[in-house]
Amino acid sequence: MANSKRKLFQKRRLRVRNKLRQVNAGRMRLSVHRSNKNISVQLIDDANGVTLASASTLEKDLGMVGKCNMEAAVKVGSTIAERAKKAGVSEAYFDRGGFLFHGKVKALADAAREGGLKI
Repeated sequence: MANSKRKLFQKRRLRVRNKLRQVNAGRMRLSVHRSNKNISVQLIDDANGVTLASASTLEKDLGMVGKCNMEAAVKVGSTIAERAKKAGVSEAYFDRGGFLFHGKVKALADAAREGGLKI
C-alpha cells in the first residue's frame, strides 16, 4: 500500500528527531518549520523544555510577512543567529523536521552559520 505524503513526512520527522536525541550532548536544538506562506525557526533547550529564541517571517519588524522565499529564509537565519548570541548560545543541532535539507531550509541554515551559530 502506498504511503501518503503526510505519512512519509511524519516518518522522516521522527527519524531525524530520534537521531538528534541519540547524539545530543547538551546542545540546543534549532528547529525549522516551513509552510507555503511562512518560515519559522526556534532555538529549543530540550533539557528544560524551554524556547530560548525564535524568528519567523510572521514578525512585522523583519518586513517579510507572508513570504516564504530564499530571501526570507536568509533573513530569518541571520536573525536567529543574532538572537542566539544574545541568549548566550554558540552551537546547536539543526532539526530540519521532515523537510529535506534543500532550498529554503538549506539557505536558512547557511545564513545562521554565517551569523556565527555553529550548527
